[in-house]
Amino acid sequence: MTGKVHVIGGGLAGSEATWQLAQARVPVVLHEMRPVRRTEAHQTGALAELVCSNSFRSDEWETNAVGLLHEEMRRSGSLIMAAADGHKLPAGGALAVDRDGFAAEVTRALEAHALIEIAREEIGGLPPGHWDSVVVATGPLTSPALATAIQALTGEAELAFFDAIAPIVHGETIDMEVCWLQSRYDKAGPGGGIADYINCPLDKSQYDGFIAALLAAEKTAFKDFEAATPYFEGCLPIEVMAERGADTLRYGPMKPVGLTNPRQPEVKPHAVVQLRQDNALGTLWNMVGFQTKLKHGEQARVFRTIPGLERAEFAKLGGLHRNTFLNSPKLLDHQLRLKADPRLRFAGQITGVEGYVESASIGLIAGRFAAAERLGLELSPPPPTTALGALLHHITGGHLSVGGEGGARSFQPMNVNFGLFPPIAAPSHPRGKGPRSSKAFEKKRALAFRALADLDGWLARPASVAAE
Repeated sequence: MTGKVHVIGGGLAGSEATWQLAQARVPVVLHEMRPVRRTEAHQTGALAELVCSNSFRSDEWETNAVGLLHEEMRRSGSLIMAAADGHKLPAGGALAVDRDGFAAEVTRALEAHALIEIAREEIGGLPPGHWDSVVVATGPLTSPALATAIQALTGEAELAFFDAIAPIVHGETIDMEVCWLQSRYDKAGPGGGIADYINCPLDKSQYDGFIAALLAAEKTAFKDFEAATPYFEGCLPIEVMAERGADTLRYGPMKPVGLTNPRQPEVKPHAVVQLRQDNALGTLWNMVGFQTKLKHGEQARVFRTIPGLERAEFAKLGGLHRNTFLNSPKLLDHQLRLKADPRLRFAGQITGVEGYVESASIGLIAGRFAAAERLGLELSPPPPTTALGALLHHITGGHLSVGGEGGARSFQPMNVNFGLFPPIAAPSHPRGKGPRSSKAFEKKRALAFRALADLDGWLARPASVAAE
């Protein structure tokens, strides 16, 4: 009998990791602290409880990265997707589920599996030393004792304050007829470049209009359990900074000094919004210093008033919430193992993904990695051209981590989106007519079909015998 693998956390990621291990004929113990110890967000003791929406978002795989991830997980034998499909509700093109039926189905399947033991207990601190293979899938509400132990082991700073996230823009939607590339004072960054930032200029009337719109925009309310957590002063939301004075942002993230618009070198901009490359592919750009608590619809409306961003499409909108996640590109290896203690493998939201299916998908990958390792095999990562591989690559190396003028670079949680995929040429002749005949849609289709072909190849390829 193969030695047991321990999974900590019975959310979507932990449940999926447990299922993948057991399906590979590896015995596993799933440790879930509920209902022995409750969290501020969960209501039941069911495994894979959905604490927010009951929607898994779009289920259309040909032109939507989330739907593509659904399809890849189905092809990979996902328990989460099987339960979701079995309890889906009418929701148009989205996959919405009966949350109680869904969680009950996942719980039933795990409890009935002969190779799965479920232990209802809290793991206080690091797992015991004799547990030689552990998947930590404790999510954003990791118990304080375990979170403290992990942070002590990694040497990372405390992460339980409000995490402020800046919007991320698809680079191809930025108007470079208005914007220009330049680093402040033409100063070379760690990568050696002197034009590492995209700059969007505002004159005084545009800046005043932006500040007025920002202050008037609707903000997201805090959840009850977040209300007592303080802001991180070094990462304040832009609307909080704007409330401190009309010119605060001009002397902060929107300062215009050291920048010259090559199209109007004699006119100094009143303010400048800078965007910094966010992934190694150069397809995603982060709005420097623009962390915000604005509602998502308001963000898109207000930020599109910035010159050059009128047609911006957002891979991720800003947010502010209590969160616990690792600086994964620094701390984890390509198989999601903690470099400081390789017996620990991480999965789910704690690794730096957002969304139900994204969390479950990293659980799926972690479970497969752990199963192969336990069986003395070595499993190659899914190709980066797949949705599974693109998310894994973002976590373990695709995110840029060099320093910059906006302060220390920070890894931020991300939903799956086509900006994480290696580029592909758009077809020169879109098919048919109508809104789905554009080059953009055909490019997404090409990415999706490539992804599924590469995934099928990966799934058909057996794991190799691990090197001694």
